[in-house]
Amino acid sequence: MADTRPRTLYGRRRGKPLRPGRRDVLERLLPRLRIDVAGYQGRVLEPRELFDETVEAVWLEVGFGAGEHLSALARAHPHIGFIGCEPFINGVARLLADVDQHGLGNVRVVMDDARILLDCLGQGSIGRAFLLFPDPWPKRRHNRRRFVVPDNIAAMANVLADGAQWRIATDHMDYCRWILDHMTRSAQFSWLARRPADWRTRPDDWPPTRYEEKGMEAGRPPVFLGFERRRRIQPVKQP
Repeated sequence: MADTRPRTLYGRRRGKPLRPGRRDVLERLLPRLRIDVAGYQGRVLEPRELFDETVEAVWLEVGFGAGEHLSALARAHPHIGFIGCEPFINGVARLLADVDQHGLGNVRVVMDDARILLDCLGQGSIGRAFLLFPDPWPKRRHNRRRFVVPDNIAAMANVLADGAQWRIATDHMDYCRWILDHMTRSAQFSWLARRPADWRTRPDDWPPTRYEEKGMEAGRPPVFLGFERRRRIQPVKQP
């Protein structure tokens, strides 16, 4: 059953006023591409049914920022459906501008707390997940606001298919240590790194983001962490 406790969504929802072109694309595309997760409370959301064309799998990005990573993946994988969660309207407008420019029919948007979406999705319904440069909430009293916490790890493990990857990037070393501590404690995930280059170097199939580039310019080298959803243990049938 979905968690019906009230959620607090931290961070901004709106920035500078949108330019006319961005405002136009938002008004045209958002009503058609937005997923109303509130309408799925109490029932299971099957993500493949959100797309007009049949998709081989559905991938999820939590907090897509300006959307350049999600857009690049959607162009590279036209047979994969993509769901992006981002409450910041300026970032959503940027993504939809790319969707409009490239005619991407395999993108859907949730402008709400990603945790609400996770509560609605069916078990094993997501083929890959991304959490790129989330807010590190560096003050100790704000650490509880971080996305990588036990409840969210368990929720992500529930919706990811066996063997699916959860890719996480950060340029904040305290958050990196936090992520590794929490993820390696989880029985549902295995860290895929076998050598330092596996987390120091962005994989070729992992498109860069503007935030990554800004961090590099500021002397904050990022880390790229890949975790695999371990296979679920099937109950033994009694004879």
